[in-house]
Amino acid sequence: MAFPTILTQGLCMALLVLTLRASSFASASRELGEMSMIERHERWMAQHGKAYEDAAEKERRFEIFKSNFELIQTFNNGNHKFRLGLNRFADLTNDEFRATHNGFRPKSGAAASTAKRFRYENVTAVPASMDWRAEGAVTPVKDQGQCGCCWAFSAVAATEGITKLATGKLVSLSEQELVDCDVHGQDEGCDGGLMDSAFDFIVKNRGLTTEANYPYKAADGKCNARKAAAAAASISGYEDVPKNHESALLKAVAHQPVSVAIDAGGFAFQMYEGGVFTGDCGTDLDHGVTAVGYGVASDGTKYWLIKNSWGSSWGENGYIRMERDVNSKEGLCGIAMEASYPTA
Repeated sequence: MAFPTILTQGLCMALLVLTLRASSFASASRELGEMSMIERHERWMAQHGKAYEDAAEKERRFEIFKSNFELIQTFNNGNHKFRLGLNRFADLTNDEFRATHNGFRPKSGAAASTAKRFRYENVTAVPASMDWRAEGAVTPVKDQGQCGCCWAFSAVAATEGITKLATGKLVSLSEQELVDCDVHGQDEGCDGGLMDSAFDFIVKNRGLTTEANYPYKAADGKCNARKAAAAAASISGYEDVPKNHESALLKAVAHQPVSVAIDAGGFAFQMYEGGVFTGDCGTDLDHGVTAVGYGVASDGTKYWLIKNSWGSSWGENGYIRMERDVNSKEGLCGIAMEASYPTA
């Protein structure tokens, strides 16, 4: 009767060996996965020129990076019209991101209730699609860096557009002039502002100088009056698009690039990589951008074409397509709430 005992002992030993091997394989897989994440972070750092002050900061940023990566993977495994990716904001928490890369301040008081003429009110027909880049009315994507002056980039992009349409010349204008010199009203440089106030400044200052003459520094500075006096483009005024009407916004964008304010503080906006953005977002307006067109995606989704100021590595080469004609009167992310454009 010794044979069954020997057989049982042999089977137990085989199972033990298999269990140990499986445990060892699982441990190795976890280590490999962790190493892959570390290597992924190192490649991402090299791609975006990231460097940290010490090992502790690098470890903290790695943990944020890893968490964001997992959130991105989970999102992209779902059924969405857009996708997220490991862009240069991947080592920032969402709170950090919102604190350093937005900066729009909604209108308040009398400014919020002032009604102005809307020159496109009686427009009855617009093109099925529009892309002001194709018309030569949009300069290359710029980068505001860690300065909350999105309002300046939005106003400048709209001014560059109307200048091209009025004169036939596309000139890159100075955001830094607005950051340094437009400080006596509601605009406060890197601490935030709004596009209408920027348009007011451009009118009163009789124009803006070029980017080349007054280059961007991504920081508040002292106004250089000599440089600011060398205006390269001017506007006669500005008009607000009727609030909460995407149809009115469509009429305006069909005729020129338009400054718009949006709620861009969410994780999905931070990590947007491509596709037609459909949310989630609210109407807590915190970011100024520029609507430079509109169209219809291959799946039939209508969209706004938006020029951002977070560099060309973000989104679709610095742009985002945002869903158009949504059920909410404010538009997706509040895009129809505070739109305006300069006049030649």
